[in-house]
Amino acid sequence: MSLFPRVPIRLRLTLAFVVAMAIVLSAIGLFVYVRLDAALDGTIDQSLRGRADDVTALVREARSKLSTGTGIGLAERDETFAQVLDASGAVVDSTPPLGDRRLLTPVELARATRKTVVVDERTIRGFEDPARLLATPVSTDGRQLVVVVGASLAEREEALGSLLTALLIGGPIALLLSSLVAYALAAAALRPVESMRREAEAVSATEPGRRLPLSPARDEVRRLGETLNRMLGRLETALERERRFVADASHELRTPLAMLRTELELALRRERTPEELDRALRSASEETERLSQLAEDLLVLARAQGGELPVRREQLSARELLASVRERFAGRAAGTGRDIDVETESDMELIADRLRLEQALGNLVENAIRHGSGRIGLTAIRNEGRIELHVRDEGPGFAPDLLDHAFEPFSRGGAARTGGGAGLGLAIVDVIARAHGGSAHVANIDGGAEAWIDVPGVPQSHDASTSVTNVRLVPPARPVTSQQPSVGNEMPLD
Repeated sequence: MSLFPRVPIRLRLTLAFVVAMAIVLSAIGLFVYVRLDAALDGTIDQSLRGRADDVTALVREARSKLSTGTGIGLAERDETFAQVLDASGAVVDSTPPLGDRRLLTPVELARATRKTVVVDERTIRGFEDPARLLATPVSTDGRQLVVVVGASLAEREEALGSLLTALLIGGPIALLLSSLVAYALAAAALRPVESMRREAEAVSATEPGRRLPLSPARDEVRRLGETLNRMLGRLETALERERRFVADASHELRTPLAMLRTELELALRRERTPEELDRALRSASEETERLSQLAEDLLVLARAQGGELPVRREQLSARELLASVRERFAGRAAGTGRDIDVETESDMELIADRLRLEQALGNLVENAIRHGSGRIGLTAIRNEGRIELHVRDEGPGFAPDLLDHAFEPFSRGGAARTGGGAGLGLAIVDVIARAHGGSAHVANIDGGAEAWIDVPGVPQSHDASTSVTNVRLVPPARPVTSQQPSVGNEMPLD
């Protein structure tokens, strides 16, 4: 099939079928020809043995004639003839057309005096067609004779010739008819594929929900159609996710841009005092910072959805990492009357990108400060060679209906829609966790909410040198979450 890559598949199937049929028909024709040849030879040999028995009996009954040399009166029967020779090779008697011409050579005569000899094909003078001879010894009155009988092979050759002619004429005709049938069958078998091709050509993003037609038979073509339909479903889901992502991003960008424009327009509408201009600039600076942070978050998610997120791996101390995050947010937590505690083993180390992990843990702490209450705990736990970094608070917990899609972009609770968050924090946490070969989780616990990520710990004989890699990210079908009984009301996600 690979010898003709440019030939349509139905023609390739037909050609393969023709080659196979040609081999089969040739083998069958050869088998029939050989079997008929053997059957005809068997029939001729049986006829010659019967004729030899008759002549032998005639020789034994005509002993007086043989002694006087008058012959025994051999006569032709259809296409057969006979001859009687003595041990010296002299012709004792023969059928009329033969006369005194011996049918056997001296060597054949010597063999025939001891046992029955068959000469497959011999040209006999006076006969147009070759003949087969059978010579058998016979003793009468102490005299050793050889009876030779023969039969013409004309009918055998004619039968084989007729069969060969029929095979040479009928074989190509049968091959041609089978080729037409094969082409029709190939076209019928590929008709569902052609139908799927036409439907696939009409599929577009403007008409979601279209699916390829499936063959009624439970065959490979149907399974191919089912696989392609599932692929179309996944593509539609991804496309819808992208559309929703763009729509949400546009919505989030529109609000700070509108506020920034309003602040600037108000500042420029009339003369302002230095204090008023300072307040306007500070407000514009805050909105600009919000836009900058939102753009950075969107960039991280876009790079992750593109399949790669640069990760600079190095050996880190879990305690130092959590302490750095605590120091970063201690002032904000103290401003709300809350504390941040760090609990971890002193010798616990992991392999990760410090900046990325600080960004992920910072998002979790930011979420706890904004939507939680009470003490915030940062904990590192070793679990089967991996390090789990937990952030726990004593707030109302996550809304149960949000746990299953907590890490999707712009996934927030109803109260957060009017808050300052864009709903990208946990999505970025999930992206960073997967970039490290780990996963992100959220759960409601007794007395609060908990979120954590797991990353690889330090294996034995590890080289602590820094390395930069681009990690391939495969988005999961659903973020990994665990759900326990919720305490309190809904906790919005950021």
